[in-house]
Amino acid sequence: MKTEQQYFEEGKSIQTYMDEMGMLKEESFAVYEHFQLPADGFAEQLKQNELHFLTITEDWCGDAMMINPVIRKLAEAADTEMRVALRDADTDLIDRHLTNGGRAIPMILVFNNQGHLLGKWGPRAPKAQQIVDEVRSALPPKDDPTFAEKQKEAFGSLRKRYTEDQVLWEEVYNHFKETVLTILK
Repeated sequence: MKTEQQYFEEGKSIQTYMDEMGMLKEESFAVYEHFQLPADGFAEQLKQNELHFLTITEDWCGDAMMINPVIRKLAEAADTEMRVALRDADTDLIDRHLTNGGRAIPMILVFNNQGHLLGKWGPRAPKAQQIVDEVRSALPPKDDPTFAEKQKEAFGSLRKRYTEDQVLWEEVYNHFKETVLTILK
């Protein structure tokens, strides 16, 4: 069985992954181009701790479309290597990091410079989770004939918000920062 560090070593760089995205590429790059990393010293802290990240992701995932570019910006500013493992290519990795029994993504694994897994973050910040919960609660029951149409509309609206809501991007950044600082204690 491969270790998480082996998945990291075999993974693509986040830059290559984003360049090769088939779905949600335009939206993901919009977040990447417009997200402004706060001048809070966190990138420098990361650099001093010599960490690296592995994101378990897929290009069809709306959460990943928003979150990966935010964390990529941080990783680049911290000179921290960030690589990608595709969730569906080998489910052994994600099955070690389930969320409430599900294969929710993105899941970002945090390693030290010796390759030891220190902790993880994901699949979304609490504010994003609240928004998703609100969107889902407004949908009709799954057996309703309009469910598929309403779900498609809701997810389209959510994707638009993920692509444009800079406050939400900051929530992702701040929650990730809080998690990593806790890991480092």
